[in-house]
Amino acid sequence: MEKACRLAVFVLLMFVVVIAGSGCATHEPAGGSYPGPEKPSGTPSGKVPAHSKPYKIDGKTYRPIVSSKGFLQTGKASWYGKKFHGRKTANGEIYDMYAMTAAHKTLPLGTWVRVENLSNQKSVIVRVNDRGPFVTGRIIDLSYTAAEKIGVVGPGTAPVKVTALGRASEDPNLAKGPVTFTPVNYIDGNFTVQVGAFKDITNANRLKTKLEQRYANAHIVTYSDYRGVFYRVRVGKYTTLESAEDFEDQMLREGASNAFAVAE
Repeated sequence: MEKACRLAVFVLLMFVVVIAGSGCATHEPAGGSYPGPEKPSGTPSGKVPAHSKPYKIDGKTYRPIVSSKGFLQTGKASWYGKKFHGRKTANGEIYDMYAMTAAHKTLPLGTWVRVENLSNQKSVIVRVNDRGPFVTGRIIDLSYTAAEKIGVVGPGTAPVKVTALGRASEDPNLAKGPVTFTPVNYIDGNFTVQVGAFKDITNANRLKTKLEQRYANAHIVTYSDYRGVFYRVRVGKYTTLESAEDFEDQMLREGASNAFAVAE
């Protein structure tokens, strides 16, 4: 009965927000934007890039995360080679089995990660430019060359630790030098769940007030870019991405269809 009431409240809430009209911005992309604007440049207005949207494979829905900050994961790595060589990746690049790249189900595309083979302590740094692997128990697919460097090609799979490094610097003055990364804090993290983004502060405050009636730590974060100022409405306060994603799942079950976990 309590869940039904919560669902009814959120359905009504979302209806009120829609009626508010012109002040409401479209849902921000849930991934592929670390760091970056509400929508990456070059994307048609009002559309979220396909690689940032939740997607479904074999009946299971995957939701790309908004930030790689604090991301650390252990599990099994595999690799992919000739069968996919020359095909398009999820971000539109052409897969090169000899490049240092990888596929991950939810990390923002463009994120650089360190992958350590836990069986031999060898590690490589690769850039995520594709989605996968969609095999139970596997967390990352390495290119042939990356897999070969840390001893994954022979056995086919290996236990690994994946640590997010951030995104490569886009400073043109650094283009000819060593690759540098936007720094990431691996130990401490601040995470929350974003429910909506508005251009009208009145609508943002209205949603915040509704959330405060049921949840702790509802707040508004102001963000500005070339399109103007946005008021992001968020709720919850967590120190791990996992706990924030658990709350995201709860919000989605209760009717907040635009909810997604985000680092602050």
